[in-house]
Amino acid sequence: MSKTRSVVCQSFQYIQGKLLGKGKGNMCSYAKNVPECNNQSLNHFVSDSPWDHRPVLDHIQRDVTKYIGNKRDGALHADESGFPKQGNSSVGVQRQYCGRAGKVTNCQVGVFLGYSNGPYRTLIDERLYLPMEWIEDKVRRRKCGVPDDVIFKTKVELAWEMILHAKKNRIPFGWVGLDCFYGRDSWLRNQFDTHGMIYIADVPSDTLVWLEYPEIGVPSRGGGRGRPPTRRQVLPGEPKPIKVELLKKTLTQDQWHHVFIRDTERRELWSDIACLRVYPRVEGLPGDKCWLIIREDTGTKQVKYQLSNAPIDTSPHRFAQMSGSRFWIERAFEDGKGIAGLADYQVRSWTGWHHHVTITLLAMLYIMTLMLDMGEKAEFLTVQDVKEILEVIMPKKKVSDEELLRLILEKHKARQSARRSHHRRNR
Repeated sequence: MSKTRSVVCQSFQYIQGKLLGKGKGNMCSYAKNVPECNNQSLNHFVSDSPWDHRPVLDHIQRDVTKYIGNKRDGALHADESGFPKQGNSSVGVQRQYCGRAGKVTNCQVGVFLGYSNGPYRTLIDERLYLPMEWIEDKVRRRKCGVPDDVIFKTKVELAWEMILHAKKNRIPFGWVGLDCFYGRDSWLRNQFDTHGMIYIADVPSDTLVWLEYPEIGVPSRGGGRGRPPTRRQVLPGEPKPIKVELLKKTLTQDQWHHVFIRDTERRELWSDIACLRVYPRVEGLPGDKCWLIIREDTGTKQVKYQLSNAPIDTSPHRFAQMSGSRFWIERAFEDGKGIAGLADYQVRSWTGWHHHVTITLLAMLYIMTLMLDMGEKAEFLTVQDVKEILEVIMPKKKVSDEELLRLILEKHKARQSARRSHHRRNR
């Protein structure tokens, strides 16, 4: 609701346009696909209407807690996504790294918080990253409607802000997952320790760690010249830290555990996991003792390195569950972009970006709840299956239970057949 009128009808129409569209969508195509809808009203709803997106996001978080919230097996995940753009007028656009393009290019970057519980997943919060150049450019800020109280925050700070907000909203979770960009940040990992949260963080293969705590101190001045040292450091003669990729090569067979990760479309995914207690190198000194998880997937031989502050008695199977949950949040981004139109927008303003992304997250929540409801009848139903079913039933004024059940069972039968075929070939 805005202060002047309800925008509920336009919000439904915008979601319908997303779910009915095929390929790249925009407000013109939405208006063509949705009955009694026009481009002007949708554009006003997204770009100009003064409704507050924050209460909608909080409502999404409450619904996610209701449907899939779990204190032990639920997980928060911080990640980002780039949106390639032309020109320099769209809010926050700048030449910066875009994961979608795999290179530095002209784009906007959104920082997102996701939630997963097993295969059920969705995005629950967002922040638009504004580079310092934008923060200091008063003309462009004013033109794009950036509020005066918005100050510069790093992507890591934006991620931490969302995590704290989710905790304040009492979203239940057993751990927080971080990709490599966020996982390698020692400040962020320390925040989790301070606030009593468990994390599992991807780190680069050249991350340095000690297996034993080295002796540190202020070394004596050598040679009698110069200013005496004042900074603590690892003392001469102590072992040097080792890269985690080299540490992997020193492990013996009995240090590995063969564990189940998840079911895939084609086969069960198993991995070999080694769990070691290490001291990561932080600004030249050993950090707090934590877990190093080295995971090598069977078949692909893909290797992942992760740090975690999980309790000392955490089992390899629990680490496998935590490590495997990153896959589902990556799928959530695929759902958002490929099905809910997360990357398909033509808005330039601060308000427009937040409104578009918020309604996209609402559409993702809707799809997830349908998966939960339909899953009782068709356990192999996927997000894409639900999207295709919606494309059939949404344009109709009335759909019988029999027709809906027939569509579900058709998808169910096709999914079962495909899975059996894959398993036969893999055997």
